[in-house]
Amino acid sequence: MTDQPGDIELINGCIKDDRKAQEQLYKRFYGPMTSICLRYTRNEEDAIEVLHNAFLKVYKKIGTYDTGKASLYTWIRKIVVNTAIDFIRQRNRFSVVELEKAEDPRIDEDAIQRLSTQELLRLVQQLSPATQTVFNLYVVEGYNHREIAKLVGISEGTSKWHLSEARRQLQILLQSLQV
Repeated sequence: MTDQPGDIELINGCIKDDRKAQEQLYKRFYGPMTSICLRYTRNEEDAIEVLHNAFLKVYKKIGTYDTGKASLYTWIRKIVVNTAIDFIRQRNRFSVVELEKAEDPRIDEDAIQRLSTQELLRLVQQLSPATQTVFNLYVVEGYNHREIAKLVGISEGTSKWHLSEARRQLQILLQSLQV
């Protein structure tokens, strides 16, 4: 997403604590950012809490947004993902498992294709919070294990274990659905 016409005015309004500008910004990004929050949380209530905390950070930091570095969407998305990770850290501890090489269970791609987005989201939400977070960061956000380790404060081996565990658990869940 590139910046839309009027973004500068909207950003300037938010910098000035203009409630209308803040409301417009919130409404514009509510849908896509809520989807991101739902991927990292276990339920809609937690997702909305993460979303609101993220937008508070957006409003506080909007003056630091640099239009030359990233689109407004990308900048807000990064804040939302980091807020979700903070939320998970506060609520749950990441289990520390050291592995140099994690197993790589295979997930039936055809089974995944037959699931709706909502069904797949519900399966991912059944993973433990730490495993769900690593899965989302690796599979959805495109981070590598080194970046994930740094972001959430675990080792690369632990990140690999959580990804392997996510795949293993999803494989079991898919089989139980007989998809």
